[in-house]
Amino acid sequence: MAHTDRQTMRRVLRREIAGTIGLLTDDHDFHAMRHYRSFTFDDHVTYLREVESLLKTRALQGIHTTVALFDPQEYAEFCAIQGLDPDVPAHRGLFTAELATTGPTLPYEGQPLTDLVPALVDEAVRQATWEYAATLLARLGTCATCGEDLGRTAFHRASDLLTRILDTAPPGDRHLVCSVTGTPETLVAALHADRTTQGSTPLDDAEALEFTTVLAVGLATRSPGGLVMRTTAPGAPDRVYGWRMRDNGLQPLTAGEVFDAYCTDAESGDLIAPESGVDYCTPPDLGDHEDTGRQGPTPDHHH
Repeated sequence: MAHTDRQTMRRVLRREIAGTIGLLTDDHDFHAMRHYRSFTFDDHVTYLREVESLLKTRALQGIHTTVALFDPQEYAEFCAIQGLDPDVPAHRGLFTAELATTGPTLPYEGQPLTDLVPALVDEAVRQATWEYAATLLARLGTCATCGEDLGRTAFHRASDLLTRILDTAPPGDRHLVCSVTGTPETLVAALHADRTTQGSTPLDDAEALEFTTVLAVGLATRSPGGLVMRTTAPGAPDRVYGWRMRDNGLQPLTAGEVFDAYCTDAESGDLIAPESGVDYCTPPDLGDHEDTGRQGPTPDHHH
């Protein structure tokens, strides 16, 4: 009886232990790991099938599992810094445990790997974009005249603009995309802002932080870029409008400019048929008529 009770308690405890699996999402990373003798898989498809089977088994047992993006190059660097042999499975476990707190991860919720893998890659791109944009802001330093932190000032400016964009948006679900070029890499961030039935607009903290940071980079560096909003509401056509980045602010695009942007292939320049049930229009007034023409990342920072 006591032995059975111990087994039951262990099963209960096992369900309360969360785990992380480092996933090799593409063939290139998979073949990089095959250089280690302790990595026994020969085929990437078989590897993914076994990972999915393990995830399903853990889920059936009531065990929560987080899936992390495993990068062989980062793993080798981790082992070199820590003085570890990378050809030891336990050391891969140590690296995966660190990924759980520092790297891109997603919870496994029963979805097939064909859905989880691209979502995990997207999460990695989001995190890398934010880290790169945050580094660019940090490198701006301080204003030589007043000592103001230029990156922090630009971030506050971007936060204020985003708030006003959401406050002036028509009712419905909102999808925003911000792109900045010439930084030198193109940065793209997306933000979903769906309005609840109570009228509030809860935001995903990670998405909002990344979006605001990318917008701040565009404002601070005066790089070419733009911001586009699409709103969707029941019983009404979708509305699409946007702004171009100009000086330290946003300049509204005309309805024609928005139409041209959406109905032109970015690579070939060929015309694309407009979507049915979509209005291409000018954006609402943000209530700030001093967004352009100033010298500095914010309207009140100019010397």
